[in-house]
Amino acid sequence: MLRKIVLKRALVENFNWWSDDGNPLALLIFFNRNPVLPVSDLKFEPKQGFTVCGLTQGTSMIPQGLTAIKEGLPYLLEGALVNIAVVLGAMALGFALGLPLAVGHVYGNRKTRSLIGIYILFFRGIPLLVLLFLFYFGLFSLSGINASAFTVAIVVLGLISAAYQSQILRGAILSLPEGQMKAALSIGMSKKKAIFFVILPQALRLSIPGWSNEYSILLKDSAVAYALGVAELMARAHHVASRTYQHLYLYLTAGFIFLLLTYLGTKGLNVLYKKVGIPGYLR
Repeated sequence: MLRKIVLKRALVENFNWWSDDGNPLALLIFFNRNPVLPVSDLKFEPKQGFTVCGLTQGTSMIPQGLTAIKEGLPYLLEGALVNIAVVLGAMALGFALGLPLAVGHVYGNRKTRSLIGIYILFFRGIPLLVLLFLFYFGLFSLSGINASAFTVAIVVLGLISAAYQSQILRGAILSLPEGQMKAALSIGMSKKKAIFFVILPQALRLSIPGWSNEYSILLKDSAVAYALGVAELMARAHHVASRTYQHLYLYLTAGFIFLLLTYLGTKGLNVLYKKVGIPGYLR
């Protein structure tokens, strides 16, 4: 009861979800989660004397903006590492769950396919922000699991990614000629062995272009972890901008870093796809 009263008071006092010093989600103080790199612990003070309008006497807007970028860039890059960690963790979890989901969706019985379809519909049909709040403030709190916001972001993004990766793998499996399975069964292989030693190796290679798209989506979605208080790139950009008043320059820098990470990740997966390609095999 006391928990509900405090939560209701916090909602009334912080209805706009922002604390007085510009840090998001002051309600996190109530839950005392201590997320990895929490926004409330961010420390950045500009070396130069920035005023409210972003100008100092005898200077112009552009030098001030460039100075803010120069001073805040190492700070922003630390946040980019958090985004990368979230993406890698989510992709790994999504693959671990998505692979059996794809196999079950293709080769499972009717009941199995129905349950997998419900899972896919649930995680593809609910917005990411709703799921983050549902797990962080709902399921994890009610179950007594003291998970950090960083961990919850990886879990939620991983569950969502599993739904999408299962369809990537399912499409790759269905794209293979039916003769692959028939040939494996005709030489005495069981259906299980045929799936794991004949079908999946080919399907995994064909799924790489789809993973390239999934990576770019997860990278952009990782910025939403800011809503839980994770000090990732966007959280740090807002933190620096709120102290230097150079919002345009800082957000442009954050956008450029996201663009660079997207390019590097998709380029790396394209190189991998060409490396594992089979000469003469059109697929």
